[in-house]
Amino acid sequence: MPSETWTVERCLDWTVGYLEDKGEERPRLAAEWLLSAATGLKRIQLYVNFKRPLTQSELDIMHRNVVRRAQGEPLQYITGSTTFRFLDIACEPGVLIPRPETELLVEAVLDFLDQEVLGHDGIGPMGRERVELPWNDEVERARAAEREAAAAAAEEAAGEDGSAGASEPAPAAEAPEESEQPADVPARVLEVGCGTGCVSLSLAVERPGLVRCIATDIEPKAIALATRNREAVHVSPKHAEFRLGDLIDPVLEDELGTFDVFVSNPPYIPSETVATLPREVAAYEPALALDGGVDGLDVFRRLLAVAPRVLRPGGLFVCELFEESLEAAAELCRTYGMADVRIMADLTHRPRFVLARLSA
Repeated sequence: MPSETWTVERCLDWTVGYLEDKGEERPRLAAEWLLSAATGLKRIQLYVNFKRPLTQSELDIMHRNVVRRAQGEPLQYITGSTTFRFLDIACEPGVLIPRPETELLVEAVLDFLDQEVLGHDGIGPMGRERVELPWNDEVERARAAEREAAAAAAEEAAGEDGSAGASEPAPAAEAPEESEQPADVPARVLEVGCGTGCVSLSLAVERPGLVRCIATDIEPKAIALATRNREAVHVSPKHAEFRLGDLIDPVLEDELGTFDVFVSNPPYIPSETVATLPREVAAYEPALALDGGVDGLDVFRRLLAVAPRVLRPGGLFVCELFEESLEAAAELCRTYGMADVRIMADLTHRPRFVLARLSA
């Protein structure tokens, strides 16, 4: 760009034209994002500051970022952020960029929680009628029985030690650990492959104080970024905890079988299709988060195999998948004995999500 004085308006117009010539699909939107990142102004503020001259530092940043975008680098990596539902989510290379369709994955989980987990006196927090399911009461009765059995065992042990003339009573046996699933957080969600943390953080923010999410990822960069995003949106670790490890390896033994929802947006692009993805995806986003094997279901099969170990009876298993893999994924769920198997479309009416329930 020339060295003469540049206003916000002139820089925006020039960038729109330049990116349009480079084949940018939405040049004005891209230009707004880039200029907002360079100036610190929100997109709407650009239009009330049209006559403001840009500083040399802002021009230098804008120049570098426009070149990066023209070369195909994703806007989210250049600007360092994206929007996801109601949140501003930080992004960085090495971690998958959140997609708009994944917002519906959150919606599916919230619908389930509202209708079947979070209801009080028959009405959920969003005003929906709660579906009364037998397994809710059954699970609570089972937990109560476990606690009573542990207490009885502790009393018996204490009595035996006392009859033997021990100078001090033996310490009571502890009841099953409840601290990892706080009693005042009624809904429990396990997410595998958290990436930026956008799914778990959205659940925690949109149902404040009602959801505890434990989220795992095999990539240390993802865990670090998700933790920073949690701090930025002021969510407590009690409501969104990020753990490093493969699939459910970081899940504690006493947490197994306690989750109401098991959710994942795993690598799901068939290997042959990865090479056909747009350059800004294939060349910049991590292959580990994209390639799902020959049919795109390699990781999905592993998730489905462990779903019965992590879910409580009647719990929801939900995954985002490649549109051409959904029918095969649904059939796999049926093969594993899952109930209420269904496929849900995204906003473009393409099949995108498989949902299933763990049979009682």
